[in-house]
Amino acid sequence: MSTLLVTGADLAGAGAQDLLVEDGRIVEVGTIRSAKGADVLDADGLVALPGLVDLHTHLREPGREDAETIASGSAAAAVGGFTAILAMANTSPVTDTAEAAERILDLGRDAGLVDVVPVGAVTKGLAGEELAELGLMHRSRARVTVFSDDGHCVHDSRVMRRALEYVRAFGGVVSQHAQDPHLAGPHACAHEGELSGRLGLPGWPGIAEESIVARDVMLARHTGSRVHVAHVSTAGTVEVIRWAKAQGIAVTAEVTPHHLVLTTDLLTGYDPTYKVNPPLRPQEDVDALRAALADGTIDAVATDHAPHARHDKEHAFVDAAFGMLGLETALSVVSDVMVGSGLLDWAGVARVMSQAPARIAGLTSHGQALAAGSPAHLTLVDPTATVTVDRSASLSLSRNNPWHGRTLQGAVHATVFGGRVTAQKGAIA
Repeated sequence: MSTLLVTGADLAGAGAQDLLVEDGRIVEVGTIRSAKGADVLDADGLVALPGLVDLHTHLREPGREDAETIASGSAAAAVGGFTAILAMANTSPVTDTAEAAERILDLGRDAGLVDVVPVGAVTKGLAGEELAELGLMHRSRARVTVFSDDGHCVHDSRVMRRALEYVRAFGGVVSQHAQDPHLAGPHACAHEGELSGRLGLPGWPGIAEESIVARDVMLARHTGSRVHVAHVSTAGTVEVIRWAKAQGIAVTAEVTPHHLVLTTDLLTGYDPTYKVNPPLRPQEDVDALRAALADGTIDAVATDHAPHARHDKEHAFVDAAFGMLGLETALSVVSDVMVGSGLLDWAGVARVMSQAPARIAGLTSHGQALAAGSPAHLTLVDPTATVTVDRSASLSLSRNNPWHGRTLQGAVHATVFGGRVTAQKGAIA
């Protein structure tokens, strides 16, 4: 039996306590003078959160191990404070069968740093035409509950309806990449507006996202099923989700750290690091996203960690791959912009980065209160620390980091996964 004593941690802003962990579970919370044979982790001045959960991670394995592997992505997640990550299905081959999902599960267990939870494809090959093996994936060892064609929108209304009806039977959820391909167009790569016109970049209107979200919440109401909106990026989408929740429709939503901070004006230098799907939006959208996260309209923060090899990213802006890194910096970004501004307290951070994501994904062993009997998944944060992001220091195999050179307030000090310290001070323990 392994024993860990965490001393003096501020439990999500509720006051300093000690935590005694034995054999992967919290067994006592309070003032604990000593514990025989325990490893001691001094958490004085640190905030303890339930282990972070990421609903939206691209690990690239199988198929693009030059950009990321499950092992390297797990390491990046651990140093970022995560204890569970959901691995998106757009790999090669696509995770659209029970066997493929079980392979992701097993590779995650081999890495042993976080729970790697497979996301199943909604449609075979992400083609948007025929439903994938939704039931078989759920009944497999992987117990897939979240399904997404991320990278592609399930744009056929009939297919989306059938998917929602199918997953309702076992409490699943469809995570939609909301982007009407007919409105966005095949070459769209920047928010549609005056700036995209001036830069000569094909525009991507907000309505391409908002119209799909509006359709999907109505389909969720019709089917009595659950829909989740991935990477919300516009104020219009926020209003649709707010309306749908007021109607009692079972919709949840996530926002990325980069959409909480970065704006479309960064595209003036044509730096392909800032090419992301959905695109960076104007400040008024950023402000709406922050407010919606604070008031609960948006449920969760999800990284959309999207590593790319240099030969896919270092191109002219219109030709470069979409996506940016996010696992190692997400907590610091949320701390800096949301806690630093007073929009969230640390209990709020626990809600949007652990509790709500775990609930949406059906991960009953994650997102639990730091109390006796709970699994010992926790993240220790130093709220006073500053971190200057250096892309070369990343544990990811890729370097498309939009935060390079920025100084952020708040840093992950240590991550505890199943009672074991997996990462400390930016390195694997």
